[in-house]
Amino acid sequence: MSKTATLEIDGKKYEFPLIEGTEKEVALDIKTLRAITGGVTTIDPGYKNTGSCESAITFLNGEEGILRYRGYSIEELADKADFLEVAYLLIFGELPTKDQLSKFHEDIKAQSHVDEDVKKILDGFPKSAHPMGVLSSLTSALVAFNPSSVNVDSEEEMYNAIVRILAKFPVLTAWAYRKRVGLPLEYGDASLGYVENFLKMMFKKPNSNYVPKKDIVAAFDKLLILHADHEQNCSTSTVRMVGSSHAGLFVSISAGIAALWGPLHGGANQAVIEMLEAIKEDGGDTKKFMAKAKDKNDPFRLMGFGHRVYKNFDPRAKIIKKAADEVLNDLGIDDPVLDIAIALEKEALEDQYFVDRKLYPNVDFYSGIIYRALGIPVEMFTPMFALGRLPGWIAQWREMRLRKEPIGRPRQVYIGENLRPFKETEER
Repeated sequence: MSKTATLEIDGKKYEFPLIEGTEKEVALDIKTLRAITGGVTTIDPGYKNTGSCESAITFLNGEEGILRYRGYSIEELADKADFLEVAYLLIFGELPTKDQLSKFHEDIKAQSHVDEDVKKILDGFPKSAHPMGVLSSLTSALVAFNPSSVNVDSEEEMYNAIVRILAKFPVLTAWAYRKRVGLPLEYGDASLGYVENFLKMMFKKPNSNYVPKKDIVAAFDKLLILHADHEQNCSTSTVRMVGSSHAGLFVSISAGIAALWGPLHGGANQAVIEMLEAIKEDGGDTKKFMAKAKDKNDPFRLMGFGHRVYKNFDPRAKIIKKAADEVLNDLGIDDPVLDIAIALEKEALEDQYFVDRKLYPNVDFYSGIIYRALGIPVEMFTPMFALGRLPGWIAQWREMRLRKEPIGRPRQVYIGENLRPFKETEER
């Protein structure tokens, strides 16, 4: 017998079914609420208690610090898989066989060329343009070079569209960076792996070879995996919402990039470095700023600690902390800002105030440290995040279209003026 919940409004009772997920999550199905009650809706600013869809992609339990992609723990994937394997898993539902993975990579490499006219669009941006704005614009512009709409009922067309965006997005990301720092545009090397090729496109200088160190490749690969999907966050929900109008994959991804750009979402790791810079400029006294963070009357916020979803610890942070330590040790960098980060981490993990409140360093804290150690400018942190999140956006868009979900159309509670007569200009 199916479970139901009873809602009573003005003495009338209404029954609604309860939906239970495979991980025992329970949701109240209210899609008939407005129809059977004569107009009653719910209100949930930020949708913190509202499920917008049923999804088989990512499971997240913030209370217990669990993150799984398609049933696989994030810890095992980060340890045993590479980014393209995880991308394939997220998008198509299963880990690829050796032949599937090889074909996937070869197909991506075959589609990595970006039309030369895209360079003209890039040339139109000043060097001062934020890379996220550039990346969103260039991704949207891909529609002009691939104008035919994707038949979502055709596995071949869907696959080809997915391969195209996975192939071209790293090129556009690297180009946004090279435009910013005044380097000539680079296509990379088809003989390299996905991550190695991206790093080469980013950092190769015109007069020298670039061979990334293994520790750096491994750390960056893990970062991409850890950012690949995170359930129905702001940017992912945006991709699904835009795609629900049957907008194409490229433009839906472009909208996701714009949502990720916000400082409350993808900009968090940038905020970490900006905070560390501010502490350095103030003299570098970490104990002073730890005290400020504990003072309720002080507006200072310790960025990169705690998480809105994870109420215990961020499982991604445990993984990437080890990679961050290895990168810093491997590169032997002498950077007072990174020294401040290490001191803050140590104090927070030992300070009872932060331990009691479970304010542990999160993935944004460690990713910001790694990006800085690699010499990536702070404004490029969010594009790095976007590159990692790309497979998740694709998977969510594909799932939404294959499930034939209806167009997104939230309700509202109107709080404006009631009906009033129009007044002529001279009467106002």
